[in-house]
Amino acid sequence: MKKLITVVVPTFNEELNVENVWQRVTNIMNKQLPQYDYEILYVDNCSLDRTQEIISALAEKDSHVKAIFNARNFGYVKNVYYAITQAKGDCAFLLHADLQNPPEMLVEFVQYWEEGYKVIAGVKKSSKENKLLFAAKGMYYHLMKKISDSEMIEQLTDFGLYDRKFLDVLKNLDDTLPYFKGIVSELGFDLKIVEFDQNDREKGKSFTNFFKSYDYAMLGITTYTKLIRAASWAGLLLGILCVVIAVITFVLKLLNWASFPTGVAAICIGVFFIGAIQLFFLGLLGEYVICINTRLLRRPLVIEEKRIHY
Repeated sequence: MKKLITVVVPTFNEELNVENVWQRVTNIMNKQLPQYDYEILYVDNCSLDRTQEIISALAEKDSHVKAIFNARNFGYVKNVYYAITQAKGDCAFLLHADLQNPPEMLVEFVQYWEEGYKVIAGVKKSSKENKLLFAAKGMYYHLMKKISDSEMIEQLTDFGLYDRKFLDVLKNLDDTLPYFKGIVSELGFDLKIVEFDQNDREKGKSFTNFFKSYDYAMLGITTYTKLIRAASWAGLLLGILCVVIAVITFVLKLLNWASFPTGVAAICIGVFFIGAIQLFFLGLLGEYVICINTRLLRRPLVIEEKRIHY
């Protein structure tokens, strides 16, 4: 009996790309991996364009195409994680519909899978995306690696191939706000890192903006770091600094009682600086509270509206 590979494709407003994904994956499976059975699972996050219509048409003419349509948009993080947990195959290949990550690497990933690796993770060696954005992501991943409780993998993507045993781990985690890259870094066993050059989006425009990127970055920080402890250290250091300044000021005032200035500017600067530090860590504490509150609500990752061939 042939092993089954599930190609998981999360989508949102990808009407220009979903058919191209189908053509390329089908070509790879039929010509380069004919010894495997396969299914292409589109999990659509309530697209506003013709994405669902095109997926439905593909499913009509190809029984390998399956689909799950969400009842509303539940966000990138939840949709991607839910999509990978719905794979029925012996392994799942996670591929985004924008085709920035080359589907042809499936052949190489399958080779490593057959060698015994359970998680084959794609890591960006270079990217054709905005250079400033790529550099900013690189600094973020480097920071996460330094301050995280777990060993984070720099420039890790969710593009990769995951064995059935690891997929079962994902399904049993029961995390309502999953940080997938952190989970792979922390729990990925028999892990193989594969570097690749990331392409630019083939068609259409990206719906990722600064605020969505910020949400995703803060999810990683609040889930896998104890950065809030820096508030204690900052408070201690500022306290020591204030005591030293107070002693120096007192001594200088005693030595120059009549001529020593009151230092209104210094006082204002000190007050504003300490206030800024307090607000920063108050905001950081709020991020942790939001993360905790979302998980405590125990809401489902997504709510489905419809399934096709599944």
